[in-house]
Amino acid sequence: MPQITLDGSPVFGEGGTVPTEGKSAYRMIDVGEKPVTRRVCRATGSLSARPETLRKIERGELPKGNALALAEAAGIAAVKKTPELLPLCHPLPVDAVRFQFHFEADRLRVECEVVAHAKTGVEMEALSGVTACLLCVYDLTKGIDPALDLGEIRLIEKIGGKSGHWVHPKGETPASAPEPVLELSEVVVITLSDRCSRGEAEDTSGPALESLLLSAGVLRVQRELLPDEPERLSAAIESWIQKGVRLIVTTGGTGLGPRDRTPEALKRLEGRTIPGLGELMRSRGAGSTPFAWLSRSEAVLVKQTLILALPGSRKGSLESLSSVLPLIGHTLEISSGADHK
Repeated sequence: MPQITLDGSPVFGEGGTVPTEGKSAYRMIDVGEKPVTRRVCRATGSLSARPETLRKIERGELPKGNALALAEAAGIAAVKKTPELLPLCHPLPVDAVRFQFHFEADRLRVECEVVAHAKTGVEMEALSGVTACLLCVYDLTKGIDPALDLGEIRLIEKIGGKSGHWVHPKGETPASAPEPVLELSEVVVITLSDRCSRGEAEDTSGPALESLLLSAGVLRVQRELLPDEPERLSAAIESWIQKGVRLIVTTGGTGLGPRDRTPEALKRLEGRTIPGLGELMRSRGAGSTPFAWLSRSEAVLVKQTLILALPGSRKGSLESLSSVLPLIGHTLEISSGADHK
C-alpha cells in the first residue's frame, strides 16, 4: 500500500519512496529483439463440489443452463483480454485456445492450453483462461450449492522459448508432449574449456545441451570434455564421424580469445560451411546481447555429419542450438541425398 503525503497524494516507488526523476516504478520487458517462436502453455485448476452438483454440471442440468459451454467461452475471452487485466503483459497474437474438462469423484478439473507464435510466453494467458473458466462454472453453480471451493490453479507445462520444454515439478504427465524434432539415435556434445578440463570450473553448457537434445527427441547423448586444443578436437570429431554419428555439437572456443580455436579445428576437417546457420545463431544471441555478433559460431558439414560450433556460455549455447533445431533434420536429410520436398 503506498504511503500518503500531507496533501493526500500517494507516494509510489520501491520502499514507498518517490521514484528517481525520469524513471518508472515498473518496467515492461523489452522483447523487441527476441525471435518469434511457437509457444504452448497448459494451466490447470479445479472446482470442488458435492457429487450430485458435479453430475448436474456434467449433464448440463443447472438452472442457469450449460455451465461448461459458457465457461469455455468465458475462458477464451479471458485469454484474449489478459493484457488488459495485467498491465505488464504483452499483447500477443493467440493462435489457439483449448479447454478440457475432467470430472472426478469430488471435483471438476479444468485444463486450458494456449498456443501462439510470439516473442514471449503465454503462461499468464493460460492461467487467466483457466481461472475465468472456473469462475464462470462457479457463478452458474452457486445457486444450488454455495459450498464450492476453487483451487490448485497452476501451470502444468510450457513449450518454446529459451526453456525449451518445462513441466511442473509435481510430476503431472504432460498431455501435449512435444513432437520429436530430432529423430536421432545418438548425438555427441563436446565441451572445449581449459579450466573445465583441469577441474578448475564446472561444465554447465554440456549438461544443458544434453538436456535440450534429449527433450528434442534424441535417444542418447555422448559427452566429451576437452581443452582448447584444435588438434585434439579435430581428432575427436573424426573419430565420431567414423563411428557414424550424424550430429556433433561443440560448445566453447568460438570467441576471440587467444585460446579460442574451435573454428580453426573445424577447418582441418575440410568440410562444407553452412553460413546461414552461423548467421542464425548469432542473430538469436544478439537478442540477448550485442556481443553475440563477435561470436564465430558456425556449422560445418563433413561427409554426412553436421557439426555445430556453439558459444561456451550456457545461455549462449542453448540459444544457438534452439535457433537451429528445426533445421537440423532437413539438413541431415539433404546431406544424405534427399530432395528439398
